[in-house]
Amino acid sequence: MFTRTSPSTGPNSPRVDGFYESDTGSVQYVVSDPETKQAALIDIVQDFDPASGRTAYRSAQTALDFVRDNGLEVVWILDTHPHADHLMAQSWLKQQTGAPTGIGEKVHEIAGLWSDIYNMPNGFDPDRDFDHLFSDGAKFKLGNLDVRVILSPGHTLGSITYVIGDAALVHDTFMHVDAGTTRADFPGGSSSELYASLQRILDLPDDTRLFVGHDYPPVGDRKDPAWEATVADHRANNKHIGGGVSESEFRKLRDARDATLDLPDRMLHALQVNLRGGRLPEPEGDGRSYFKIPANHFTERNT
Repeated sequence: MFTRTSPSTGPNSPRVDGFYESDTGSVQYVVSDPETKQAALIDIVQDFDPASGRTAYRSAQTALDFVRDNGLEVVWILDTHPHADHLMAQSWLKQQTGAPTGIGEKVHEIAGLWSDIYNMPNGFDPDRDFDHLFSDGAKFKLGNLDVRVILSPGHTLGSITYVIGDAALVHDTFMHVDAGTTRADFPGGSSSELYASLQRILDLPDDTRLFVGHDYPPVGDRKDPAWEATVADHRANNKHIGGGVSESEFRKLRDARDATLDLPDRMLHALQVNLRGGRLPEPEGDGRSYFKIPANHFTERNT
């Protein structure tokens, strides 16, 4: 697994270790306080094979092995949103570590939207499956580090950013500088809201390190995955929004690009797991879990 460390820059600055999961292009994070050795696991992947329906925790175990090998203590298990391209590992990680889980409070609205898509009235209960549902502006601690939550809708209606000292986990808003921004065409998504979220993140201090949720190399001449750049880098050079691109220009570009994209092959599996905090659907009489997949709902790309 491709990994990279962004060291602490000093007081109130976390160490951020990224682990690249190549099947879905996802970046998983272990964010730690160098003083207390307390750590948060953020956007960790539950492995899934769409062809066989097989699940596994190899990627999540890699993060736990890193925690063990570096003498860290997991005190938070966090996700930025209910992902459409991979299954979350929150529930399993909580079983392994005992640490509390968290996600944005608007997961209630996302659950309502997907309950309709799956025709599963009251099929999801975020209050049961997540320990903390963070509101915009919520604050908590990671060791001695201050953590602040910023509501960042657009990719989903309930995506959140975790600002931890001089680092910000910005999930599916920005891509790497040379790749631009992320799609906004999923149910509940909006290119207008994404633009506003991007601008809010760009209002952070210039030297804030931004860590994105995905990369899909090769990009130009770059062969390896990349996921870190500063606010100043993105403001000046981001492929889609750098240099002061207007909202109308951005929306035209983003909407045109999104219209060409296929839906993720894991999406209809992932949402019914992720809205349960990473738990598979309840086992049926034979002890197995089964996915419910709506036929033809997205035939016209009516996202």
